Amino acid sequence: MLPISIFRHSTDREIAIMMLLAYLSYLVAELLSLSGILTVFFCGIVMSHYTWHNVTESSRITTKHAFATISFMAETFIFLYVGMDALDIDKWRTSDTRIQTSLAFSSTIVALVLVGRAAFVFPLANIANWLKRSSSTKVELRQQFIIWWAGLMRGAVTIALSYNQFTDSDSTPSRDCALLITSTIIVVLFSTMVFGSITKPLIEAVIFPNSQPANTDYLSESTNLEDIRLLFLEDGGPHGESSNPKRSSLSLLIRYPTSTVHYLWRKFDNRYMRPVFGGRGFVPFIPSSPTGAQDEAS
Repeated sequence: MLPISIFRHSTDREIAIMMLLAYLSYLVAELLSLSGILTVFFCGIVMSHYTWHNVTESSRITTKHAFATISFMAETFIFLYVGMDALDIDKWRTSDTRIQTSLAFSSTIVALVLVGRAAFVFPLANIANWLKRSSSTKVELRQQFIIWWAGLMRGAVTIALSYNQFTDSDSTPSRDCALLITSTIIVVLFSTMVFGSITKPLIEAVIFPNSQPANTDYLSESTNLEDIRLLFLEDGGPHGESSNPKRSSLSLLIRYPTSTVHYLWRKFDNRYMRPVFGGRGFVPFIPSSPTGAQDEAS
């Protein structure tokens, strides 16, 4: 955002400041006992919306490949760590649990994951369908099933939370903690290999045979619906006059919640946020910046 513009002359400093600010958001969340994962997630959204338009083109290209490389390396490392930890004999001995008990406990966790995922996906999808006016934009049952299935894979977050909750660096894990950690490893390996390997053929069997990728009627219908909603949301015609009585924001929010919230946010963002923090169309002319290069070309 604004601090980044000070370092436009240095790609190295731009990238360093972006990484440090993202890490700072994580540290602040951890100090306040908040979710560091969600904090970094929303920090990425904000930085992509504002900071991305304030850095030079070289910084954009470098950060894109650098973050993709770091993400791939971190994901590879965590799965290697899980594989090596699964072969840690001492941890399995510490749990001191029979194979039947460990498998039963892990199966219970998998069952709870299945039920918990279904308890969120299907009710929320049906609530969203109830709020939508057009049947073409509703989430069908088979699509809800794919959403439910694709979210069953556990991974790095599950392992990190398990170790953070059940491991103490000052002492050896207790029997119960070791059992929970080993069961988490079993669940992660099972869900990744089984659910992950079946996801692609399941999508092809459930979604693609009944879909029509080249359906232009759906696109035209969605476009027309969006145009109609924008007509309701705008103040009036090109001369600021409206043939219909102006509706209140509350009535529009009730009738078109998604479009209304998006419209109100974009209006607030264009008027107050982006003029201050920068963004597409609001970054001042500075040589060597992406906007400056476009202005010079024009």
